[in-house]
Amino acid sequence: MLAQVKAGAFLAASLDMDSPEELGQWRTESGVECALLARGVLAITPSDLTKEAKAIVISSGIHGDETAPIELVQRLAEHILSGQIQPAHRLLLIIGHPEAIVCHQRFIDENMNRLFKQMNDESNPDTVRANTLQALLRGFYASASFDDPQRWHLDLHCAIRDSVHYTFAVSPYSEQPTRSLPLFSFLQQAEVEAVLMANSPSPTFSWFSAAYFGAQAFTLELGKVAPFGDNDLSRLEPFYQALQTLITTPTHEAKKQSQWQEDALAIYKVTRTLVKQSDDFSFTFPNDQANFTFFDQGALLGKDGNTEYYSLEGGEAIVFPNANVAVGQRAALLVQQTGVTLTDQVTVK
Repeated sequence: MLAQVKAGAFLAASLDMDSPEELGQWRTESGVECALLARGVLAITPSDLTKEAKAIVISSGIHGDETAPIELVQRLAEHILSGQIQPAHRLLLIIGHPEAIVCHQRFIDENMNRLFKQMNDESNPDTVRANTLQALLRGFYASASFDDPQRWHLDLHCAIRDSVHYTFAVSPYSEQPTRSLPLFSFLQQAEVEAVLMANSPSPTFSWFSAAYFGAQAFTLELGKVAPFGDNDLSRLEPFYQALQTLITTPTHEAKKQSQWQEDALAIYKVTRTLVKQSDDFSFTFPNDQANFTFFDQGALLGKDGNTEYYSLEGGEAIVFPNANVAVGQRAALLVQQTGVTLTDQVTVK
């Protein structure tokens, strides 16, 4: 397993479940220090680390069937390990849920991207893996100051349905200043089409980093779920190039390059979260309705027992609709496009 990773086959080694977990540290020919901390978790430290360097987590495969981001992380790892690119920042590259990936499933027993509120009772493979990832992030972030905005976390996903925006980000809610201008400038450089500004806590992986460690964090939805080999990675090339620029550009140079063009990103605010209250819940549209589909004011969106949901004044768009979630879980987000105010942070008007 360790030899495979050293040779650049980070993904293949992570998914070889028949091989025992073999961890270790080494230095590449280009001087980069590497440490395999767990199956699918690779820490990278540049040879000339500076005090201003970021601590950047780039995670993928938190849902096992979202393969395009996993392929991007493998490509990034291979290029670093071979010396093709030289990182300027500390990195933690994560292939999130190898067991689910091997099974071609979103998860094994529980949605792992709802298990990052706290350490879990280890009752299934998903809770065990979520606990492992939480512990590793704590260790990785430990050397960075909580008040220093150099902690970053980009959690890469792809959606299970079509979307009006092929790529979009979700900015997790946090009481910390985790919506910096450089973070949003990265979205523009990566040609991400839209960002959704969450307005309440949600126990996702990116929220965990933002809420507990003050990390500049996004959940990034990059296209639509497809099997390995069926992803059109050419559509994600601008994102990969921006990612490569992010990790290779020193902080002082990146500050000079930060830019904002307000019309380059569609910004959405959450108007409501629909929580399933009973088994008698249904939408008036198909469960695979495209994300960001807009409904005019007064349109009937769904029913939950005797409760009916209508689109509010100005109309609303639907994101992540899923009528089949368990009672008590989020069935959909309702959103509206909005403007933002720019200071050192990006805030919704």
